[in-house]
Amino acid sequence: MSIAVSNRRLARIAAALLILGAASAVHAQVRVDGAWARATVPSQSATGAFMRLTADKDVVLTGVSSPVARVVEVHEMSMDKDIMRMRAVDQLPLKAGQTNELKSGGLHIMMMGLKKQIKVAEVVPLTLSFKAADGRVSTVEANAMASFAPPER
Repeated sequence: MSIAVSNRRLARIAAALLILGAASAVHAQVRVDGAWARATVPSQSATGAFMRLTADKDVVLTGVSSPVARVVEVHEMSMDKDIMRMRAVDQLPLKAGQTNELKSGGLHIMMMGLKKQIKVAEVVPLTLSFKAADGRVSTVEANAMASFAPPER
């Protein structure tokens, strides 16, 4: 193994540990695990982000933003007579104690109007907005590691 490959591997491991620490230390109301964003090729204008969300109490995911994209939405992908369809989801209810997986082929975060290419091992910052039953609004900061495939569990 060359020194360059070894240094790249160490950098990726260090970045993953940093991201895992940030994700687990976020707001106590909602935990974000396994956040990653699909890396892009030059001039690609959209990509997705994926993660697991677990809420301590019932909340609703009401929005997502990121400095890397002009528009960020929660989307749902479905198949209709062999045609893939995607639609924006305005609100995503999260039940207390249940893990909701945002993944390719289902609910996910769609980032459109990308401001730059998202390269492998880059960190993609995301701000998730939640509303509790009592009307209180909170945000959770998460960092998604860019990759062409989901991280191994």
